[in-house]
Amino acid sequence: MKSSNDQSVTQMLHDAKKICIVLATGILSDLKIQNYKYDISIAVRELGLDKELVAQLVDDYVAQVIKAVVQFEDYLSTLQNSQDNHDDLDYTAFRELAHKNLGVARNLRIKDAEILLYELMKKDNLDYLLACLEALKVCAIKLRPKCAYDTFKLIEVKSSL
Repeated sequence: MKSSNDQSVTQMLHDAKKICIVLATGILSDLKIQNYKYDISIAVRELGLDKELVAQLVDDYVAQVIKAVVQFEDYLSTLQNSQDNHDDLDYTAFRELAHKNLGVARNLRIKDAEILLYELMKKDNLDYLLACLEALKVCAIKLRPKCAYDTFKLIEVKSSL
């Protein structure tokens, strides 16, 4: 019988896959990320690193992206408030965070994340950016579900302190 954590990870992955399909066939269909599956061997070959090291770097990337989603959501909230108040929108911090994460995704050859982070850097429509951000989160969950789950739990514990 599966443990409670295993069931939670399985459920989170199932939900992420459903959300990914909705986004990838809807508002983000032009990005053509629906059927993407990460191939670690590409990064291993192109970077000249062993598979275990690349796998650890991918885990680190997933944790980084999950943590960055919280920051992205804060930035989007600030942008939405500025838009609601008819103020000028300053995307600088949002785009800098996207650029930082884009570099890591490129280095690890994570193509769906590259596409989404590029969109986060270049687009101005807040609803579209929110969809890209949600897709980025579910792509990270699909990439390493257990790592994503553990990171969410860590964030939850830290925020309760």
